[in-house]
Amino acid sequence: MTASAPEPGRVVRPARAMDHGGWMRWLPGLATLRSYPAAWLRHDLVAGLVMTTMLVPVGIAYAEASGLPGINGLYATIVPLLAYALFGPSRILVLGPDSALAAVILTVVLPLSAGDPQRAVALAGLMAAVSGLVCIAAGLARLGFITELLSKPIRYGYMNGIALTVLLSQIPKLLGFSVAADGPLRLAWGTVEQVLAGAVNPTAFAIGAGTLALILLLKRWPRVPGILIAVVAATLAVELFGLAGRAGVAVLGALPQGLPAPSLPWVRFDDLVPIVSGGVAVALVSFADTSVLSRTYAARLRTPVDPNQEMVGLGAANLAAAFFQGFPISSSSSRTPVAEAAGARSQLTGVVGALAIALLLVFAPTLLEHLPQTALAAVVIASAIGLIEVADLRRIHRIQRWEFWLSMACFAGVVAFGAIPGIALAVVIAVIEFLWDGWRPHSAVLGRVDRVKGYHDISRYPGARRVSGLVLFRWDAPLFFANAELFHARVLDAVANSPPPVRWVVVTAEPVTSIDVTAADVVCELDDALQAAGIALHFAEMKDPVKDKLKRFGLFARFGERPFFATIGEAVGAYCAAHAVDWVDWEDRAP
Repeated sequence: MTASAPEPGRVVRPARAMDHGGWMRWLPGLATLRSYPAAWLRHDLVAGLVMTTMLVPVGIAYAEASGLPGINGLYATIVPLLAYALFGPSRILVLGPDSALAAVILTVVLPLSAGDPQRAVALAGLMAAVSGLVCIAAGLARLGFITELLSKPIRYGYMNGIALTVLLSQIPKLLGFSVAADGPLRLAWGTVEQVLAGAVNPTAFAIGAGTLALILLLKRWPRVPGILIAVVAATLAVELFGLAGRAGVAVLGALPQGLPAPSLPWVRFDDLVPIVSGGVAVALVSFADTSVLSRTYAARLRTPVDPNQEMVGLGAANLAAAFFQGFPISSSSSRTPVAEAAGARSQLTGVVGALAIALLLVFAPTLLEHLPQTALAAVVIASAIGLIEVADLRRIHRIQRWEFWLSMACFAGVVAFGAIPGIALAVVIAVIEFLWDGWRPHSAVLGRVDRVKGYHDISRYPGARRVSGLVLFRWDAPLFFANAELFHARVLDAVANSPPPVRWVVVTAEPVTSIDVTAADVVCELDDALQAAGIALHFAEMKDPVKDKLKRFGLFARFGERPFFATIGEAVGAYCAAHAVDWVDWEDRAP
């Protein structure tokens, strides 16, 4: 499954969908089909049939967990798999209903549908349409990098929160009763009240707990279809012993026969705000997960994928789900490894899986009528447990405690306020985290250290030598509106803390990758303040793109070319020559 090793000293860049010209760049599935090796066919057929055994129970379970009829989980599997096979850049990724999205969908569907299944399907379908449009627009705008703003601790926080939310939503079904409550905390309290009131169905709980234990036990062997074995065992137990009638165990019932018909998800105008916010949240979560999983398998298979085309593929699959009675979907971290372990070579695996499910609905819709609801809850709970991350959070707590608490804040936000507000909180925290390093960056006054090349932070090297009357000031961040005043203040502090009177300040600007209008104006104010004190402001190692911005902002008309030096050494030499300072350069003595 991996490519042949490249020649030593070279990296072979595989062709991507975006490398093709014209309309073919948007259809990487066709590009794969044109060069499809015949030897792959047997592997893809077998993998597709193996994966079907997992797609069916999982699709139904996640639909139920999202507040929708189970059949819609299969509808949300068939057409999206076909759409992603055409538009998706990953050779092996499997898309479909996902436990990470169940809590988000349920948050919107449950209060708005008022128990009407058809209305619930329409609401979820429109969420899928919003998510699809957001993903496609972001992909076309080449915004595939946006999920990189969500750091690993923040992703862990909201995924752990979603996992707990999903667990809380499925525990009542596992115990054989239902709870009408909105929000994780109310749901947890309602569950406790029902348990204390004696609402637990012991038979349903025994079946659900046994199913869950068997799934978790068989997870140790990836090639074993643990979910299929557990679900079939639970179904046979209910059917053979008549537990649906004798013990009140709720079952799925017969599925509607036939394939999903195209339909438009119509909703009331008043529902648009929660649907749009939910669709955007779904887009963020699904693409964050999909991009991570896609990159993981791309690295493993040495077939890099374009993150922008990944957005387009994910968006196309969600649009397909929306117009064929489905609901929002994402990549699957549980079904993709099953496909890989079964020998999948390309997206033909997904096509085979979709066709197999279609045949099931056409010819054998009653096959799953005795499937117990408590077993479906066990499937969702097992998947939610797989979302929980603990080990790496322990490592983060050990090496960077403040990021650990950021993760905990995201986790608490999802649990306390629900999936959508919690995800919004995660995004806000991610932006704050992103801005913080640039808002309060490190800065340093530089000096020369004997027998060490370059100029170094005098706080790290107390013995560093400084040129009398010269302050070498380094700013370790872009200059923009949020940190411009701090830059101004720290330069003046460096001047004030210089032992001899200062004649020149040289800003060593190599780390400064950008500057905005606000910061440029602050630089002018700094120059005025320094000139009033008889101090000249200069720059060294400034990047040409930053200089280009200063030219546009009019600073070159103010400074001219004179204050800009190519290197720090050149600036030091110019200062020493201008002020007759005897400065011994130890550069030649450095090892």
